Amino acid sequence: MFLSKRVLNTQASPIRKLVPYAEMAKKAGKKVYHLNIGQPDMEPPKAFFEGIKRYTPNVIYYSHSAGLYELREAFSMHYKSKGINFDPEDLVITTGGSEAVIFAMACVADPEDEIMVIEPFYANYRGFAEMLNIRLCPIKADPRDGYSIPSWDELEKGYNKKVKAIIFSNPSNPTGTVYSYEELKRIVDFAKEKNIFVISDEVYSGIIFDGKKHISIMNFEDQDRFIFLDSISKEYNTCGARIGVLGTKNKCFLEEVMKFAQSRLCPPLIEQCGTLGLLYDLDKDYTNKLIIEYQNRRDVAYNEIKNIEGAIFQKPSGAFYMSIELPIDDSEEFVKWTLTEFDIDGETVMVAPLTGFYATPGAGKKEIRIAYVLNSEELKKACNILKEAVYAYNYVYSKEK
Repeated sequence: MFLSKRVLNTQASPIRKLVPYAEMAKKAGKKVYHLNIGQPDMEPPKAFFEGIKRYTPNVIYYSHSAGLYELREAFSMHYKSKGINFDPEDLVITTGGSEAVIFAMACVADPEDEIMVIEPFYANYRGFAEMLNIRLCPIKADPRDGYSIPSWDELEKGYNKKVKAIIFSNPSNPTGTVYSYEELKRIVDFAKEKNIFVISDEVYSGIIFDGKKHISIMNFEDQDRFIFLDSISKEYNTCGARIGVLGTKNKCFLEEVMKFAQSRLCPPLIEQCGTLGLLYDLDKDYTNKLIIEYQNRRDVAYNEIKNIEGAIFQKPSGAFYMSIELPIDDSEEFVKWTLTEFDIDGETVMVAPLTGFYATPGAGKKEIRIAYVLNSEELKKACNILKEAVYAYNYVYSKEK
């Protein structure tokens, strides 16, 4: 018997595949500070659980394949309060933001077609593309330029006739970059010239720092080519609830994507009811406090990482990630080493190597991503351990190899 080329060619999660090394470290008695995954340590809002109690019916039935109409109405009002003019009929509730990405990719591209992507990018874009036999066409952003959207000339170099769309996250996972109006306008104009779709992943749009404002792709004209993606995972600390949103003004696209939605029957009913609690009943101060907390953590991480000699990075403006080019030869080997051979008084740190966040072979070998999801005290300690690990890796371990 044989397994499909599809699954054999799909990369393992660049983050989760290293978990066994962390488990080994813990079995050896080490404490591991996890900066490798975007799992917030803060409790979700009580409004989510109250929503489950208040809105869940007596029978756990299949909802509409596009999600509860009441929930789509609630999201419509939520987006309109942010200046994004979605009607309930423009929205499809998905099983997490991941399903929204898969639906979008599958609807715009055939097998062997290509989708442009700003790299480094959310690592699962690559896994989803490989699952669908779609090729990612990368355009590299530079850490020295704050990982901003590349120039028009660079976009041109990445384009070919097989490209059907361009996908990116804003704010960016893994860099924390928040794109300006001018950068997004460049993508919009480029997509219009090439007649391709724009898939805008705005999952982190509620976590923006320093008084900046998030600009949605839906704030631009030519909306028939825009596909908007969202999720409750990050802004509401509900990663495991698996409720996402796909929105578009393109009625033809919606009709076709509903075929995928119907094939998987419906998104989870109980979590939809909890989300009604978030959108109807949550105190608006919750998100403000969340932003202040993450901005404080961002500042702690930034000030500590500055002490790593040779590190190249920029202060993030959103999300809760920071991408860093370190003075090391191989980020994946570095992560394995920190978990198997390095500790300070029985404590070590786990970060994410950035190689899996690229489609270009060999790219990101010196880069890592940290998620500043720990409280400030633990985060400061973890970043100090990272600094000492870089020094030890370069000046002790490398000379012993």
